[in-house]
Amino acid sequence: MKQTLISNAAIVNEGTSFTGHVLIEGEFIKEVFEGNLPEELSDDVEVIEAKGLTLVPGVIDDQVHFREPGLMHKEEFYTGAKAGIAGGTTTFMEMPNTNPQTTTQEELQKKFDRAADVSLANHSFFFGATNDNLDQVLATDPKNVCGIKIFMGSSTGNMLVDNTEALDKIFSKTKLLIATHCEDEATIRANSAIYKERYGDNVPMSAHPLIRSAEACYLSSSKAAALAAKHDTRLHILHISTAKETELFRNDIPLKDKRLTAEACIHHLWFTDADYDNKGTYIKWNPAVKTADDREGVWKALLDDRIDIVATDHAPHTIEEKSQNYWSAPSGGPLIQHSLQAMMDFVKEGRISIERAVEKLSHAPATCFHIHKRGFIRKGYYADIALIDLNAQQTVEKSNLLYKCGWSPFEGHTFSSIIDSTFVNGRRVYHQGKFDETVKGQAITFER
Repeated sequence: MKQTLISNAAIVNEGTSFTGHVLIEGEFIKEVFEGNLPEELSDDVEVIEAKGLTLVPGVIDDQVHFREPGLMHKEEFYTGAKAGIAGGTTTFMEMPNTNPQTTTQEELQKKFDRAADVSLANHSFFFGATNDNLDQVLATDPKNVCGIKIFMGSSTGNMLVDNTEALDKIFSKTKLLIATHCEDEATIRANSAIYKERYGDNVPMSAHPLIRSAEACYLSSSKAAALAAKHDTRLHILHISTAKETELFRNDIPLKDKRLTAEACIHHLWFTDADYDNKGTYIKWNPAVKTADDREGVWKALLDDRIDIVATDHAPHTIEEKSQNYWSAPSGGPLIQHSLQAMMDFVKEGRISIERAVEKLSHAPATCFHIHKRGFIRKGYYADIALIDLNAQQTVEKSNLLYKCGWSPFEGHTFSSIIDSTFVNGRRVYHQGKFDETVKGQAITFER
C-alpha cells in the first residue's frame, strides 16, 4: 500500500505544537513522529518536505449552503467543495434549503449520490424539518446524517418552522442532533413594518441589524434552549451573533458531555455594523452582523468555550442578486475558501492561539458531531490534513476566487498566510493552486 511521509512540518494538534512528521498509508495516518525519523521507513515512501510549513487537521465546516439542487447558478457541490479544499477545508456539512428542499429521504439520498460523484471534499448533509414532515425526520439515519436543521426564523429558502406543536414534537421525538437557525419571526416582521413605513424601498443597509435585531435572536435562541432542556434534546445553535445569546451556554463541562452547543461564524468574528457603509449587501447575512460590542461578546464566549465551533455559513448569491435594494438583496455570502486564512490572521493579531484556532475549526466539530476518525492528527485516523505557509501573503482578488458566484466580502484584503496543500483521505488533492480531480471525498459517518 502506498505510503507518503510529510516531513519536518510544524504540527499543531490537540493543544500542542511540535516539529515532526506524519506517515500516511492509504487513507489513514499510520504514525506521527516527533523529532527524528525512525530508520526503518520503507525505501519507496514518497517524501513531501514540509520544512517551514505548518501542518493542521483539515477544517470541518459544519454549516455550508452549496445551493444544489435548484440554485446552481449560485454554487454547486463541485465548486463549493473545490473552493473549500483550496482553503484547507476537508469536510463540509450542507444545509437543506435547496430546491427541492431536503425534507424527504429521497431528496437526501440524491444529495449523497451527487456529492459522491463530484465533491473533492468529504461530506454530510442536514435533513430539513418542516411543520409537517415528522415521519421523514424520524426516518433519518443517525449514523450517516449529521443532524436535523430547523429554521426557527425565515431565511433563504422559506423553511420556517413556526408551529409550536410541530416544534415540540420534533424536539421530543428525534434522537439526532438538532441544529437551529434562531431569529424570532414576529419581532422581525414588526421591525420590518416600522422601517418599511419610514424608508419605503430605500432602507439603508445599516438598518439590517435593527430589523433582524439582537432581541429577535435572543428570543428565538432562548426558546430553542428551553425546548431542548424540556425534552433533553441534543441542540446545536448556529451562527451566534449577539453578546446576550452567549449567556445561554456553559463551559464548565467537557464538549463531549454538552447537550447544548453553539457555533460562531467567521463574518460575526470579523465584521461589525460599521462595515455596512463600505460593504453594503455583501455583508448582509441572517442573523445580521451586529455591533462591535456583540462581536466582542461572541469572541469572549468563543475563547472561554461557551461557543464551541467556528464555521462559515457559506451561502453565496450572484453579484446581480446582491446588487438589488435592501428588501430584494438576499442574505448570505461566500466564505469557505478563506476561513482558515481568516483564523490565521486572528492568530497573527494575537486574538487566539493557533492551537485554539485548530481546536475550534477541526477538533471541536469532530467531537461535537461524533464524527468517526476525523478532525485530529492521530494514528489510525483518516489523513485529512492542510499545510499552511504562515510566512507568505495572499491578496484576495476576483482572479483567485473559486466560488461560482465570483465575489468575496474579503476582496482587497491581504491574508497573512497561504494554504499550500490539502490532503483528503490520504491523497494530496490540492497543491499550490493545482488540483488532483481524480480524488473524491467520502460521506462521513458518525459514532452515535
